[in-house]
Amino acid sequence: MTKICQSCGMPMMNESLYGTNTDGSKNSDYCIYCYKNGEFIQNCTMDEMIEHCAGFINEVNKGLPQPITKEEYIGQMKMYFPHLKRWHNEITITNDMIPENPALVGIKEFIEKMTDTLPVTFISSVDENGFPCTKAMLSPRVREGIKVFYFTTNMFSLRVAHYKQNPKACIYFCDTTNFTAAMLRGTMEILTDEKTKQMIWRDGDTEYYPGGITDPNYCVLKFTAIDGRFYSDYYPRSFIIE
Repeated sequence: MTKICQSCGMPMMNESLYGTNTDGSKNSDYCIYCYKNGEFIQNCTMDEMIEHCAGFINEVNKGLPQPITKEEYIGQMKMYFPHLKRWHNEITITNDMIPENPALVGIKEFIEKMTDTLPVTFISSVDENGFPCTKAMLSPRVREGIKVFYFTTNMFSLRVAHYKQNPKACIYFCDTTNFTAAMLRGTMEILTDEKTKQMIWRDGDTEYYPGGITDPNYCVLKFTAIDGRFYSDYYPRSFIIE
């Protein structure tokens, strides 16, 4: 299987194209043009790397059945590069401060705004056969930054049954007015303690849970995010949440 440079995306057809570690051994993650003696050759941002790679569009087109423009190539790289090891590891949003990475400025605030203003959030679970299942939910009642979100739901719902078997989950926010969206991946916990149930209880919830906070069908879903993907201006950005 051909290795792909996790910095510039170049296919490394053989080991002669591998970069080198500090001890001179081969590094199969990065190519010789990006990594030498245990260090990156180019001290640049992801966007600067994309612009650099775009200069080789003529070489790229030699291997394509249908040539693409430089602008099309840049668009493809902007979608692909956030998944490469070098850029994925450096694109991090902390839960309590504005990120220093210029590619992520404002994203935390955008996600917080969508969470607080959109009436619906889509949540996904994995069923017993490994298929993803998605459902529209009322947006979270309480959140802690963009790391932790609390939803109210029915204890006897299919979603709860899924999370009991497999806690892996994702939540998705979408603002259709300007086509901005965010997906967060993480794990979902099912909470039934009185303190948490009291925290997110709202007036009027007895319409759904006649027994009040102690209603056996009332429980809380606590989602904890580990990473995410934000989309706006036709440009996706992947990030890790710490």
